[in-house]
Amino acid sequence: MLRMGDEEVILLDFWCSMFGMRVRVALAEKGVAYEYKEQDLRKEYKSQQLLEMNPVHKRIPVLIHNGKPICESSNIVQYIDEVWNDKAPLLPSDPYQKAHARFWVDYIDKKIYENGRKLWAEDGEEKDAGKKELIESLKVLEGELGDKCFFGGDTFGYVDIALVTFYSWFYTYETFGNFSFEKECPTLMAWVKRCLKKESVSQTLPDSEKILEFAVFMKKTYFTKSS
Repeated sequence: MLRMGDEEVILLDFWCSMFGMRVRVALAEKGVAYEYKEQDLRKEYKSQQLLEMNPVHKRIPVLIHNGKPICESSNIVQYIDEVWNDKAPLLPSDPYQKAHARFWVDYIDKKIYENGRKLWAEDGEEKDAGKKELIESLKVLEGELGDKCFFGGDTFGYVDIALVTFYSWFYTYETFGNFSFEKECPTLMAWVKRCLKKESVSQTLPDSEKILEFAVFMKKTYFTKSS
């Protein structure tokens, strides 16, 4: 197990989870060494460690710090920011700005994941509705970003980490939805390019074509309705 001094840090994760990627980006930003444990998320194959560390939701990511589990990606990123506070902060120190950042991460969690999933997992009206709401939600986020370099201003931080990991799935969304993010959300795509200049992001996000292959497999195996 990898240790930082007397610390033991383990991450239970799944390679293409945008929520797990958030934790990996945050750990990279803070320079935290950790042991990565890839998980099988099929119900019958979930590891005993995952079930013990996250008995409520039984899902990834889970950060285990000195034997103690922290669950839910946005919560984990905040924990990382507070514990490893010798590096540049990920959240603002001002209470109002911190609450503002948390609001937008909550918005991302409620709007982006489920609508993006509908694009590759559903068909017909459900798929069309997911596409429409996904694009509308990203345009709202474009409005919040405005002409700033990052959501928090000049510094890459909490909201950026929460959203940029979805970029690895954009190619899948575009392929299934037959549209272009570059055309629909040019401001957001310019922000993505700035984020990708960060090693913590570029070295964490998996290949978009591999994610498309995974989504095609998942749809065929679990979401295609038999006639």
